[in-house]
Amino acid sequence: MARYGQAFKDRVVARLLPPESASVDEVAREVGIGAQTLERWRSDALSMPARERAWKAAARLEAVIATAALDETARNAWCREHGVFPKDLAQWRESATQALVAPEDARASPRQTKLDRRRIKELEREVSRKDKALAETAALLVLSRKLEAIFNTDKGEAE
Repeated sequence: MARYGQAFKDRVVARLLPPESASVDEVAREVGIGAQTLERWRSDALSMPARERAWKAAARLEAVIATAALDETARNAWCREHGVFPKDLAQWRESATQALVAPEDARASPRQTKLDRRRIKELEREVSRKDKALAETAALLVLSRKLEAIFNTDKGEAE
């Protein structure tokens, strides 16, 4: 009997649960596990309290988007239906907002970009110089071997 890690089981079960809600047969074909086993894994996951079920980042973003236009009453009903606390939903929204803001803060300054370009040019020149030196050394090595081969054959014939 094959044994599967908990992380693998969690990924497969996440595909079976909302928001993706893929069919058991489809997932069974994709992962090569029997449908009955997947049903058992899903029922075990559903028997856990909703707080312990993990929401993937994509599912959290979809939840934030789905509830963005809802009023408070509808949002609370949605949260009850999906086993999520409204404060978790607010936290997910804040996390998504922070993730969108972070790349702007991480951008390099124009001065840093200019210095980086200059450093890249220097490194490319150095690599080019070393490539030329390596090619010259290889050519000299080939020529020296050819020269050796020529003189060794002449030496062998003279004796």
